Amino acid sequence: MKGQQEEQLVPPPAYKPTVVAKDTAKDSHAKEKPLGEGRLAVLRQELMVFLGNSGVLGSGMVVSMPAVTLNQLHDETQPFWLNKDESSWFASIQNMACPLGGLLVSYFLDRIGRKHTILLTNLIGLIGWILLVTSFMHSDRDMIYYQMLLGRCFGGIMIGMFVSPVGVYSAEISLPKIRGRLILGTSLGLASGILLMYCLGYFIRHNIQLIFGISCCYQLAATLLVFPMPESPSWLLTRGKEERARKSLRYFRGLPKKEVDYVPEFEAELAHMKELADASNTTAAGESLSQMIHRPEVYKPVLMMTTFFGFQQACGVVVIIVYAVQIAQQAGVTIDPVLVAVLLGVARIITTLFMSGIFEKWGRKPSGIFSATGMGACMLLLAGGNWFPDTLGTLHWLPVACIVAHIVFSTMGMLTLPFFMISEVFPQRARGSASGIAIFFGMILAFIMLKIYPNMEAALGTANLFAFYAGISFLAAVFIGAFVPETRGRTLEELEERWQTGKFSRRLTIVNLKDVELHEVFLKK
Repeated sequence: MKGQQEEQLVPPPAYKPTVVAKDTAKDSHAKEKPLGEGRLAVLRQELMVFLGNSGVLGSGMVVSMPAVTLNQLHDETQPFWLNKDESSWFASIQNMACPLGGLLVSYFLDRIGRKHTILLTNLIGLIGWILLVTSFMHSDRDMIYYQMLLGRCFGGIMIGMFVSPVGVYSAEISLPKIRGRLILGTSLGLASGILLMYCLGYFIRHNIQLIFGISCCYQLAATLLVFPMPESPSWLLTRGKEERARKSLRYFRGLPKKEVDYVPEFEAELAHMKELADASNTTAAGESLSQMIHRPEVYKPVLMMTTFFGFQQACGVVVIIVYAVQIAQQAGVTIDPVLVAVLLGVARIITTLFMSGIFEKWGRKPSGIFSATGMGACMLLLAGGNWFPDTLGTLHWLPVACIVAHIVFSTMGMLTLPFFMISEVFPQRARGSASGIAIFFGMILAFIMLKIYPNMEAALGTANLFAFYAGISFLAAVFIGAFVPETRGRTLEELEERWQTGKFSRRLTIVNLKDVELHEVFLKK
């Protein structure tokens, strides 16, 4: 009996369509694209992922909002202004609420589905912006401040919830070849929101209410855009909704709604997904959350991703996003610091657009190592400008170049990879709970780093703080090289097997040119 139970936990062979050469002598290079990689299928997948990530853009606006509003809120000539302690709470309190968002998403993602979790996340963010835009309706100063903090808390919950659901949705509707660029849409949405907020701050210097109002209108639009999204077929199958799952998968594979012809490749993929869903349900029914966490395919990626998020926060990536204007001033930038923030946003967007190709060409691990090493070098140069004012300090262009380069390097790995990989490394039955746990602990450290940044800057000094971030970045490079697996080109089932056995299976694809049939033989290393 024990052997039978263990046998049920081993995932079935991964379904992975491959390109098949046509049986023709005239055109030996002609190829057929697998189902799901055709033009219509990819367009549909990209469109639905874009709609889901429209709310992630709102999260980026929440993250970067203090960078463009704190200077206004520090103006003591205004009727409402914040002191140093109040402003540190205003800038960091959303990260105190982020862990709650991680716990909520771990609960809702597997229970109400990917689509409705995305919708709920948008609604929570909308409440946050409404609280911010209406806070100045109070005449009492303390009421204004407390309502602004409450609005920031709702925004933080939205950030914590948006880390994984759109990425999980993207991974489940796509094939391995295009999965990377779809998952990267979350990072692109976050970067776009940060840039949009920086632009609002650049053009609107003395009207915080207008910035809040524009952000609120955008969040409402993002919420409405979720409704046309089909639910993930994988999740529908786990809930026994086979007919809806069939329609959803046909949509994402570029097939017409009416089933006119029998498509063997579609039927094979649907049957494989159903087999995985049944195996997942069987396993989940026989174990509690605590039992599930003790399995190597769950606790190993949870520990890896939690540590990865920890390094991401401790190396100063999010601190620079939130305090971009203030850090630019402290680094000795001579141009408009808000313009520097805009340049950072543009650099992040441009780099993110190329990240899909970089991740697929280099792989996840080399990109992460290169990213962390480059960030460390930039931070050391910034510190050197303060340590050696008569040499490096005379190069007035150096601070801007280092800050922009730091953003480029971070986008190439440390900022994007944890959000990217959290949608890949967890098994289906634990994807919601496990990703929520990793996000929970990662966001706790994010809050701590943001809250203590002003105190660290005052205690260590600007140069030594930059050196601290450099040291953490170099340690992150070592961690990625030693513990982060390469997920490029792997199916979600192959990744689960890697955590179970400690190695990937070797896949041999046999192509029968006469019958154009595919067979996959999995050989254990």
